[in-house]
Amino acid sequence: MSSCHSKGKGSRCVKDVLKEIIRAQNEVADRDHGCSTSCERSIRDLLSPAGANGNGDTTVPFTLYCKDCKPFFASGLRKKTGPGYFCIETPVFRAVKFVDDHCVKLELLKPVPQYSHYSWKKKCDKSVCDVLDHVEYFESTGICTTVDVNCFCGITCLDTITPRPFSNATGGQEESSSSSSSSSH
Repeated sequence: MSSCHSKGKGSRCVKDVLKEIIRAQNEVADRDHGCSTSCERSIRDLLSPAGANGNGDTTVPFTLYCKDCKPFFASGLRKKTGPGYFCIETPVFRAVKFVDDHCVKLELLKPVPQYSHYSWKKKCDKSVCDVLDHVEYFESTGICTTVDVNCFCGITCLDTITPRPFSNATGGQEESSSSSSSSSH
């Protein structure tokens, strides 16, 4: 986990890492059209010719930590085919782009558990480990939130991935032109 201890410096290092992630992801997207774990290693793996695992991953997923040292969870809604919305809550994100010098747009990545009966949402005192312990893969939700990087003092990168499309089988849906709402905490 990258973090900084002096006031103001913490936001700066999170912002710098997010800028590097976005740059690396954009480079991979242009090319492909489409510690053992650290942000630096994940960025390097993303940019390697075939990806760390030879699969050409497209994303450096990450978690953020607020200044109170608690993980940041964001939630957002995605319209169902019929009436209603799917509600997604997650601590895992994909950096999309900076909208100004202090704010970055993040896509919520939906963790899909290995076991269909497992639900971390029922836990009152959630932790990142509760969420990620049983994750088989992540889905790209298309739900974005904009956050002020000055609100964070830490970032932890996961190994590189290529998120799967949002699907009905996991409580989501696939739409060619989806509309999505976003919210942040």
